[in-house]
Amino acid sequence: MRKLRCKSRLVSPLFRLAILFSRGIAVLQSDPGFAQELVRGPYVQALSKSGVTIRWRTDIPCPGILAHGLHWTSIDTVVTEVQPTTEHEITVRDLLAGTRYYYAIASSPSTLLAGRDPDHFFVTSPPIGSKAPQRIWVVGDSGDANPNVRAVRDAYLDYTSSRPADVWLMLGDNAYDFGRDFEYQISVFNTFPTILRNTCLWPSFGNHDAFSAQSHDESGVYYDIFHLPRQGESEGFPSGTEAYYSHERGNIHFVCLDSQGSSRVAPSSMLDWLRQDLSRVRRDWIIAYWHHPPYSRGSHNSDRERELTEMRENAVPILEEFGVDLVLSGHSHAYERSRLINGHFGDAATFGPEHVVDGGDGREDGSGAYQKNPGPRTGAVYVVSGSASRRSLGTFDHPAMVSNQYTWGSLIIDVDATRLDLNFLDRDGVVQDYFTLLKNPQGIRHYGAGTAGSDGRIPRIDASSELVAGNADFRVTVRNCRPFSQVTLFFGRGRSNDPGVGGTHLTTERFFLKAETGARGRVAFSLPIPDNSELSGRVFFQAVVQDSNGAEGVALSDGLRADLDR
Repeated sequence: MRKLRCKSRLVSPLFRLAILFSRGIAVLQSDPGFAQELVRGPYVQALSKSGVTIRWRTDIPCPGILAHGLHWTSIDTVVTEVQPTTEHEITVRDLLAGTRYYYAIASSPSTLLAGRDPDHFFVTSPPIGSKAPQRIWVVGDSGDANPNVRAVRDAYLDYTSSRPADVWLMLGDNAYDFGRDFEYQISVFNTFPTILRNTCLWPSFGNHDAFSAQSHDESGVYYDIFHLPRQGESEGFPSGTEAYYSHERGNIHFVCLDSQGSSRVAPSSMLDWLRQDLSRVRRDWIIAYWHHPPYSRGSHNSDRERELTEMRENAVPILEEFGVDLVLSGHSHAYERSRLINGHFGDAATFGPEHVVDGGDGREDGSGAYQKNPGPRTGAVYVVSGSASRRSLGTFDHPAMVSNQYTWGSLIIDVDATRLDLNFLDRDGVVQDYFTLLKNPQGIRHYGAGTAGSDGRIPRIDASSELVAGNADFRVTVRNCRPFSQVTLFFGRGRSNDPGVGGTHLTTERFFLKAETGARGRVAFSLPIPDNSELSGRVFFQAVVQDSNGAEGVALSDGLRADLDR
């Protein structure tokens, strides 16, 4: 049975004046005999570029009131529920993309429950296809309300104090041990209250959540608590269920699957929907997530458990067919991270070199970042992160994995245009593993290996989009430099063989731009490509970096080459 949604409506200008949210005061004192108290939330749900749902719970029934606006002192657009309830859910539409809105909730014109301050806000998704940087926070198996998960939370807050996440994913087992309402209260709402009020939470369904909920009819605690985009409300393809769904933010397409309660064997509604959803994707990145990992030798073995093997055998081939980049799972209470791999659907013993696209560590200061081109079956990285609140031993010997960490932690993922950086942050705030994945625009290739600067860093260069005449957003970024280094970007056409390492090697029509890196050791050059029919030929890019240690710190980046066409 579907859960009931309370209807809401815009209130009149007179009622807006009565509430006086824009002045930051309440008009009347409420009758203490009928006072409502906030017992859960507020929390942000189903965020999109033009809408959002805000939910909260009160101790006694009342019509909920939501006000929002562009500044916390002037939240003058008000929506109220028609029917009294304790479970409040108000959806706001027709918002501006990429915009911060502040909000407040109330139970009557005289009773403010929360908000009307700088901490209660949401930021709508940027316009579809925007390449603006996005940050994602991922917690798996966070359902124990214990000191470990609180330390993981605090480490995240410290790490992201100046740049919080735009997207928050939960990988299942969100409330131990049985997914009951009071367990969600202590494990989710009492543990993450300040994050829930301004960061949209996108959960997945785990085996412990299933003790009190059913996917086939979307009933039970999990489905009562969360409002998920079953009708494509968040720019995904409609699934018709909250058990699995998709959503988008900027140039990222997210797919949440249900490895617990929905059929994992074709033909099935979930797998049929997955193929339909992915066939419509036009974004640079595809990130998929669910609870049971397709590859694991942590506290669970992906060779022996049906949920894990069936997701690997049936869901992973579809994802790879449509070019998935990153797959996230929990369930095993540790951290495991694969190489860049493709095409392995069997037991661990069948994994071989033919499944490895890049066998390195994916680190720019190691064997180099992973690089892949858009398109089907070009490789993905698989991450198990199920230790936000619990850790458990395993053999940690799956041959696909390059890193195994037996500790508590969470993931922080940064996506900037065609670059993805993932960090596994432990409860003490230490990055225990990290890698970079570069999604090379079609037709642009890297060459050479570069040379190191004074501290051993080798600068890296990448492009944000295709080198096509008329592309006003073409950008080249140089990274992995010392902070505040001087960077000269050389570019131009070549007439003979590809250049090597040791110089710019741009033989004709050579140009250059100069800039200084920031505190993070990176700088972006904007190079709009004029719409000129005579533009054609092979173009090379390479950066020369003089770092802040002086003349002895000169280094060369690797290079880019591409055929420039209309």
